[in-house]
Amino acid sequence: MSDVSGQRVPLQRVCGALDELLKPGRFRDYAPNGLQVEGRDSVGLLVTGVTASLEFIRRAAEAGADAVLVHHGWFWQNEPRVLTGPAGARVRLLMRHDISLLGYHLPLDAHPELGNNAQLGRVLGWRTTGPLEDGENPLGCTGELPDPLDISALADHIAEALGREPLVVGSGPERVRTVGWCTGAAQGWLGHAVARGCDAFLTGEISEQHYHAAHEAGIHFIAAGHHATERYGVQAVGERLAAQLGLRHRFIEVANPV
Repeated sequence: MSDVSGQRVPLQRVCGALDELLKPGRFRDYAPNGLQVEGRDSVGLLVTGVTASLEFIRRAAEAGADAVLVHHGWFWQNEPRVLTGPAGARVRLLMRHDISLLGYHLPLDAHPELGNNAQLGRVLGWRTTGPLEDGENPLGCTGELPDPLDISALADHIAEALGREPLVVGSGPERVRTVGWCTGAAQGWLGHAVARGCDAFLTGEISEQHYHAAHEAGIHFIAAGHHATERYGVQAVGERLAAQLGLRHRFIEVANPV
C-alpha cells in the first residue's frame, strides 16, 4: 500500500479520475456510483475498504483519512430514505471528521484490469480466457487453472489464497481444468458457467436452490465468501489512483466471515 508522504489533490480531481477509470455511466446500478458524501475539498490520504460500515469509518478516521473509497457504499435501492439509527450514526461519524465517501459497485466489479473479478483471478493464479456472460459490461470471467486439480486440492488452494475455507457443493468432473467466477452475491450466474462448459463455478455466496442446481448440472459450486472475494479490486484502484495523482493510499481490512 502507498501510505507514504504524498501531496494534497482537489477532491473533484479525485472524483474525475475515478469516473474516468471506472466509467460508471455505462452501468445501471443499485446505488449511486461516485461521490456519495462530500467532505473536505482536498485529499491527501485515501483509505480504501470493502464496505462503508461504522467500524470501517471509525478506523479510517483514526488513520487520518481525507476520503474513503469502498465497493459497498450507501443509499441502496429499497433501503429507508431516512438517516436514523445505524445509518445516522455512520453519517454523523463521517461528517464529524469531514471525510468524503466515494462508492463504486458494478463498475468496480467489471473493470477488466483492476476490477474485483480480474483481481480475484490474479490472486488465485488463474488465466482469464473470456467473460462469463455476454453483454456490454460483463461482470464475471472464465478461465483455466495452471494445472488441473481435484476439487479438494482446488478448495485448499482457494482457502490458502483468500484466508477462508470455501463451501464446495455439486458434482463436477473429477479433475477441474476450467472455471467461471463472479465475485460477491452472484449465485444466479451459475447458469452462465454451465453454458460456458466450466468444470467449476466460484462466487461469494450460495442460495439453497443452487445446491441442487449444481448437482443436477454436473458442476462444482464454490462459495468462497462475499467479502473475501471482493477485497482486491478496491485495493488495486486505490493503488492506481495513488500512483496517478500522488496521493497516499491505505487499505483497511474489517473482517467479515460472510
